[in-house]
Amino acid sequence: MTKTKIVEIGSMVPAFEEEQLIILFGPTATAELRDICVIHEFEDTPKDALKVGGKIKFGDQEFTIDEVGSQANANFEELGHISIYFRNEAEEVLPGAIIASPGGFPKFEVGDTIEVL
Repeated sequence: MTKTKIVEIGSMVPAFEEEQLIILFGPTATAELRDICVIHEFEDTPKDALKVGGKIKFGDQEFTIDEVGSQANANFEELGHISIYFRNEAEEVLPGAIIASPGGFPKFEVGDTIEVL
């Protein structure tokens, strides 16, 4: 299990609700990236935390990981970076992304915890 805490939400994050996309990034994100990202800090560094069939929770909202891109775990571990697409249908996954279901856009705010189970 991996736990991380939301420390900042970029001003452009709500614009991605229609796309059902959240971009997570660790505290080293550049100023340009911070506008479009949910900035978070790990309690401890994850190791291969993202797995097909695993769960990702935003507070009490739970999603199933359906697809994991080839670089997703490496990017998540090194930079805290991952793009999460919330979809109901299967589609090609980008290397640094995961696809989670059910579709929808989770509710979250600064101080909330994200868990990968």
